[in-house]
Amino acid sequence: MNWDQVQGNWKQMTGKVKQQWGDLTDDDLAQANGDREVLEGKIQERYGDSKEEAKRKVDSWIDSI
Repeated sequence: MNWDQVQGNWKQMTGKVKQQWGDLTDDDLAQANGDREVLEGKIQERYGDSKEEAKRKVDSWIDSI
């Protein structure tokens, strides 16, 4: 799966995002609204990851779905 597919199906994907990153709130997901950079920023905020680490985690998650 690629990010365009995730973005196109964002409402359906939010459940999978919350399974992966349970500390993200519904507001975080609404703000991200399929925007990968915003999602990575929210992951950085909630988990204290570096920008590179958040990007790597999102890449890994996309590869797993």
